[in-house]
Amino acid sequence: MKTNYSSNCYDNASLGADLRIPESPELERAVLGALLLEPQYVADVRGILTSTAFYDPQNARIYDVICKLDDRGINTDLVTVTPEVRKAGISPDYLADLTAAVGSGTEVLNHARRLVEFDMRRRLFFFGAELKAKAQTDPNALDWAMSGIERITGDVARIASARSIGDVMQDTLTDLERRQQAHQRGECVGISTGLSYMDRITGGWRGGQLVILAARPAMGKTSFALSLAKNIAVDYQVPIAFFSLEMNNVQLVNRLISNVCEIPGNKMLNGQLTPDEWERLDKRIGQLQGAPLYIDDTPGLSIFELRTKARRLVKEKGVKIIMIDYLQLMNANGMKFGSRQEEVSKISQSLKGLAKELDIPILALSQLNRTVENREGLEGK
Repeated sequence: MKTNYSSNCYDNASLGADLRIPESPELERAVLGALLLEPQYVADVRGILTSTAFYDPQNARIYDVICKLDDRGINTDLVTVTPEVRKAGISPDYLADLTAAVGSGTEVLNHARRLVEFDMRRRLFFFGAELKAKAQTDPNALDWAMSGIERITGDVARIASARSIGDVMQDTLTDLERRQQAHQRGECVGISTGLSYMDRITGGWRGGQLVILAARPAMGKTSFALSLAKNIAVDYQVPIAFFSLEMNNVQLVNRLISNVCEIPGNKMLNGQLTPDEWERLDKRIGQLQGAPLYIDDTPGLSIFELRTKARRLVKEKGVKIIMIDYLQLMNANGMKFGSRQEEVSKISQSLKGLAKELDIPILALSQLNRTVENREGLEGK
């Protein structure tokens, strides 16, 4: 069952002198009073607030009444709202008090945004209290915590106000000029793959993109991804993180050495290098040693663990792109699904959200089922 972190499960009196639930009765009353006096702001406020942002249950019920009337196309002033809140057991005198304390509705949007901030802080407050209890008895407390944090941060991301097309247009034109200048210099706009034909098609990989590289088993997905990683980190010195859920870090580095030093993979495995190959390895190995390539081979990595690691790598190492090998080996611990397909779909959605949040491209390898070869119309082709 989903926890409602805005629920009134504590009160300030029970918390002691040092703790206070994040709330602002004054802001709640100011928003409601402004909406009753100047209903033209209701549509704008509804784009920011839900009733859960009101800690006082009475204020939440009034806001629900305003929203329901607005849904019916009814002007939400004192005349229309009063009889409806009376049905909810709220005194009309309380509504009169709300409007009496409001001087102007022009600040209502700023007040609404501040209420959202209080709501998020309150969610974290209740979440922390529940986590404290779970940590004492629940062996799955870590997965539960990661799931809860993702849910709360997702709510935070959704409260951003919409931007006018004029503002977005200015950003778009600025980005277009930057692209044109890069083209004139013969540069790739996004992060170059090192493959000219691919860069011409894609313009390079850009922030916010989730790129899926899909193929059947044993078709060379990992080798191709490592080749791209080598181009990005070694040739262009762009920091990259490679999450490997299938191979350990030694196996991956062996493949990278094989690529950079042009040594057959089977010779790397059995150690039968010729003197010339050893000499070539000695000369070129330094390219890899100083490359900004970060490898994580945590097995059974969950989307929540990846999110935490990715944020840290972007912040501390300046990582500009992430690669994951491969999608089906990830999991979404702490969440329940009806099928594995639903879980993979949720993981993909989370990766897209992470790419947007961090403003970096994420490349995820995905394994196709061999049964596609048996579909009608494919035989003999």
